[in-house]
Amino acid sequence: MSLKIRLARGGSKKRPFYSVVVADSRMPRDGRNIEKLGTYDPRLPKDSDKRVQIDGEKAVAWIKKGAKPTDRVARFLSQIEVDGKPVYTWKNSNNPNKGEPGKKAKERIEEKADKVVAAKEAEKEAKEAAKAAKAAAKEAAEAEAAAPKEEVPAEAAPAEEAPAEAAAETPAEDAPAAEEAPKE
Repeated sequence: MSLKIRLARGGSKKRPFYSVVVADSRMPRDGRNIEKLGTYDPRLPKDSDKRVQIDGEKAVAWIKKGAKPTDRVARFLSQIEVDGKPVYTWKNSNNPNKGEPGKKAKERIEEKADKVVAAKEAEKEAKEAAKAAKAAAKEAAEAEAAAPKEEVPAEAAPAEEAPAEAAAETPAEDAPAAEEAPKE
């Protein structure tokens, strides 16, 4: 059986009041306790004498029996003195991994970073392809300008104009149908 000196919540909703108790660590927070050592009222100002009231001699006796205080109670006990000595020496706990993301979150961050890198690479490749296409078009234009111009036969010229005339007529045929639709 491991003993804990901890807080047990009392009071009503939005009006907390705590009892400092010795309890088995397997018991619920507000469940069965062995002994009540004092009280803690967080609503009182920090400099109030009634904010934390703990019987230091009882606390020392339970600590000698092997009870371990929780972090919050250890802070309170370090401020109480019995026979000129603090009841408990509290050390500030340090958890450097507290704010570190979990395993799944790390995986999501890595996936997101990979997507960003892939997007940058794709953008870079697209720019290089555009530069290569521009260079090829420029070379083709220079080659065309340097080559002697050939005369286009008369038969080929009307064939090129025919599709352009057909494309111009298509929207004109659609326009009257659009005008007839709003009639009531």
